[in-house]
Amino acid sequence: MPGFINWKVRCGMVEVLKAGFYTTIQDFGRFGFQRYGVPYSGVMDRYAAGFANSILGNKVDAAVLEMTMTGATLRFDCDTVISIAGADMLPHRNEKSLPLYKAVKINKGDVLSFGKCITGFRCYLAVLGGFKTQGLMHSQSMCKGITDVFFISKNQTLEIGINNSFSITKSAYVKVKIDYINTSNLNVFKGPEFDYLSKSQQEFLLKNQFVISKEHNRMAYQLEGVMENQLKPIITSAVLPGTVQLTPSGTLIVLMRDCQTTGGYPRVLQLADASINTLSQKFTGEPIHFTLSEF
Repeated sequence: MPGFINWKVRCGMVEVLKAGFYTTIQDFGRFGFQRYGVPYSGVMDRYAAGFANSILGNKVDAAVLEMTMTGATLRFDCDTVISIAGADMLPHRNEKSLPLYKAVKINKGDVLSFGKCITGFRCYLAVLGGFKTQGLMHSQSMCKGITDVFFISKNQTLEIGINNSFSITKSAYVKVKIDYINTSNLNVFKGPEFDYLSKSQQEFLLKNQFVISKEHNRMAYQLEGVMENQLKPIITSAVLPGTVQLTPSGTLIVLMRDCQTTGGYPRVLQLADASINTLSQKFTGEPIHFTLSEF
């Protein structure tokens, strides 16, 4: 029988010593408010965030810290357990390197630090019991224009959850699939206006490689590579994360988690949710191509 480790955990606070480039608290988003123009928001990479929570036995959609491009530096005022997933930002505890995708013991006074991403673009930190920041519309997800605070700042303190005990086996091993971070392939479905494209336009869309432009954030990813567009704007219609819009100039825009709820550009493709996870781990200059799937 493998040995067990039991860690007592209590409620406490985390002090933000450095905030990183763009760090936010996210869960899986807010639903049921889109008719009021409220974005879904939520973690950009649901696979990584959900995996980090699952390692700790949290609910898969518990609030996590999402770090973009460069990570934060945090000091813990209590004992707890953490897990890290997604982009590799070279995490260290008290200057000693830490693994990704494993439960890691944190002691009171420990400093957890992250650097620049080595692979991927967004890293997720889960804590036992989840982060306990203020919620709005049934979600803790930070979003500009919706929540008063929409990113983490230096010297801010974050409350973490209460959990009485946590047990893991020393020999426990979880198989992790991280190839989705490095793939350039995005699985898509036909958008509502796809069939209005000419045959040559459809082939261009599906056979060509596109590149992530410098214009990308939690709202949308704009792609380099212009395609001919003779489609007229549509009546303002519903859009959602993963919708690929074709602008009048022929530029493709892929909407992401903080996107608007309606739009007037033709919706030529729709990313599968797993492909939103992949795209969220891409940054400027990386190539992608679309592969059409059937429902």
